[in-house]
Amino acid sequence: MIKNIVSGIRAYFGAFGLISKLNLWKYFTIPMLISFITAVFIGVSAYGLSDNIGAFISKLWVWEWGKETFTTIGNIIGGLVIIILGLILYKHVIMALSAPFMSPVSEKIETHLLGSDKTYRITSFTEQLWRAIRINLRNLFMELLITIPLLILSFIPVIGIIFTILIFFIQAYYAGFGNMDYTLERHYKYKESLNFVKRNRGLAIGNGIIFILFLLIPFIGVILVLPLSVTAASVKTIEALQLESHYEK
Repeated sequence: MIKNIVSGIRAYFGAFGLISKLNLWKYFTIPMLISFITAVFIGVSAYGLSDNIGAFISKLWVWEWGKETFTTIGNIIGGLVIIILGLILYKHVIMALSAPFMSPVSEKIETHLLGSDKTYRITSFTEQLWRAIRINLRNLFMELLITIPLLILSFIPVIGIIFTILIFFIQAYYAGFGNMDYTLERHYKYKESLNFVKRNRGLAIGNGIIFILFLLIPFIGVILVLPLSVTAASVKTIEALQLESHYEK
């Protein structure tokens, strides 16, 4: 799996050049706008909610001594919780809403790599959007189900860092999952796509690692994260599909 993780990361190095070569930037205009607006909305909401969560946590300390210190710790914890949950919500929202614009990008990349004689499942704008919403709602539920217990455990002194790292990789996996499905929707139905990503979870994690790291770059990160991550994921997903097809013959 480590080899696939590295492969998923390396795909980013050629993403910018491929986008320019195939003149794909025009397809990313609306998704980049969606990404920016969503990031601003969630960021503003997170800023306001972190204090509320911090205040709630501070009320758990009923003693007067150490009250100020515990309040400060509560604010920090509240901020971290909001950041993590905000990232989870952000990526699933933009991936779902951007699906009808990302699928043509993935298709053009596949045509460039394999030729125009390939046959795909023909899906409409509405079908692409509904599938993306379905996939991302499922992934959002699964991610929260796993992340919330890990988030609680991450506050344990010393060993908490292990759970924090696990949260990062869980986030990366589901980010890569969403990016890969823009290609998979032409080849597989819903359940088949879930199984394909499970078999290639290393590629999903590798793609998602850079996706998450991009979001740490102020302003530019939320603008470029979709174009580069979707392009990188498309290339690697197409390669994986070809590889599986070869073994099936």
